[in-house]
Amino acid sequence: MISANDFYKVMCALVPLYFAMLIAYASVKWWKIFTPEQCSGINRFVAVFAVPVLSFHFISQNNPYQMDTKFILADTLSKLIVLVLLSLWAIFKGGLDWLITLFSVATLPNTLVMGIPLLKAMYGDFTQSLMVQLVVLQCIIWYTLLLFLFEYRAAAILIQNQFPGSTAACITKIEIDGDVISLDGRDPLCTESDIDGNGRIRVRIRRSTSSAPDSALSSSIGITPRASNLSGAEIYSVNTPAPAHEFHHASTDIAFGDLAFGYRSSPRLSGYASSDAYSLQPTPRASNFNELDTTTATTGNTPIWIRSPAGAKVFRQSSPAFSGMKMVWESPGKCQGGGGERQGCKDVVGDKDLSFRDCAKFPMAEETDSKGAEVPQKMPNAIVMLRLILIMVGRKLSRNPNTYSSVLGLLWSLISFKWNVGVPSLVKYSIKIISDAGLGMAMFSLGLFMALQPRIIACGTKMATIGMVIRFVGGPVLMSAASIAVGLRGVKLHTSIVQAALPQGIVPFVFAREYGLHPDILSTGVIFGMLVSLPVTLLYYILLGL
Repeated sequence: MISANDFYKVMCALVPLYFAMLIAYASVKWWKIFTPEQCSGINRFVAVFAVPVLSFHFISQNNPYQMDTKFILADTLSKLIVLVLLSLWAIFKGGLDWLITLFSVATLPNTLVMGIPLLKAMYGDFTQSLMVQLVVLQCIIWYTLLLFLFEYRAAAILIQNQFPGSTAACITKIEIDGDVISLDGRDPLCTESDIDGNGRIRVRIRRSTSSAPDSALSSSIGITPRASNLSGAEIYSVNTPAPAHEFHHASTDIAFGDLAFGYRSSPRLSGYASSDAYSLQPTPRASNFNELDTTTATTGNTPIWIRSPAGAKVFRQSSPAFSGMKMVWESPGKCQGGGGERQGCKDVVGDKDLSFRDCAKFPMAEETDSKGAEVPQKMPNAIVMLRLILIMVGRKLSRNPNTYSSVLGLLWSLISFKWNVGVPSLVKYSIKIISDAGLGMAMFSLGLFMALQPRIIACGTKMATIGMVIRFVGGPVLMSAASIAVGLRGVKLHTSIVQAALPQGIVPFVFAREYGLHPDILSTGVIFGMLVSLPVTLLYYILLGL
């Protein structure tokens, strides 16, 4: 039976966390203390320093030689059950998109920030070690798997657009430039294809603004290297002919009534901007075009014209306003034999973004046979795809501060508890001063994120209800079944159930936002889930204590 003193201890652990979140929310929503840019800076500190150091602090203090095998097995089994069930459903009905989203919602809670202090107050100090073990597994195994699925989806979209139908099956090698960090679409990408005499295709993927085409390739398609248009947009009247040289470059010109906007990719800031595994607000970066010149433009029923290099396919569509329109142009390589090199760049403009990450929402290029029947989409050899995705995942992880903090923390704990080596006081207290702030700053960052959102429930009431049921009912039920199956009983069983009822993890939302896959659902899971989790976890705690 839960006593009043036990309940008070739990509230003492929870209230400070929610107090930090409430202060942040009020600072932006009511008191107007922080601007969005300042919020982004605070969040940047949390993502790059506070949370990685907090993670290192907990992991390095956990004894890896005393891992609770049954607890880890129960958590792993519950996630595998969900993954298998969703995979079967995806094969026959659902598709990869919903597999990724539902797996994130059902199995990846906010263990580091919410789980450690909450479970420690509920069931004792020993639960901190159990939660840290789950944090290590999440960071090293489950987040990596999730990233693998996201990159596979992004690679499939890119290939389906650039090499439709049976063409993709002829790809034998895919090379990726060193500055291509991810296929998430945050940077416009180009593909260059080289077809040999046997019809085999070698593909190079590069950022459209990072490197100029080779001179031979440039001359073959009429592209002359030049300085980038850093202003992002050139405006001229449709009735006045544009300079002739403008149409020798890989640019996109869009007509709006009597004005035309010539968009060219301009350099973006790179670095951690696309790989902050705890970053809630987008990091400011250079835009591909002048948004101030475009967001107020409207077209009515005027067609949108997109000019592209010779040989490229052009999609034309109408849009009531530029702020919501999407445009795609591409140059897919054909598997028709013969030598030579071809280049294709594909950009999607929508919601002030220039990328291809949302192109799954639009008609793909289709290949038809001589009778007009659509040729089924094929993919490259499994080894080619696996190599591409592993490279992308490796590059993404290598730029993630949490990767280093988790690995270094685990390595240090292996050394420290093996040979009884302590952390020097100078280093210990330097880490402690940041890690002590990490927990509060993480909750503060959550409050800032909540305040900047136009709606707490971004995905609609029906979808939010389904998500909350999966998160707070489905997750704990599966975890309890897996825990009982492996032999967990008593307090450890209660711990496993309550940790499965924690609010939505932040990292899955960050991935969903970066890859453009149901970010509204994950956003609702993070924001609304934080509010719902307080009564839900207390209810589980009381019911399990009866």
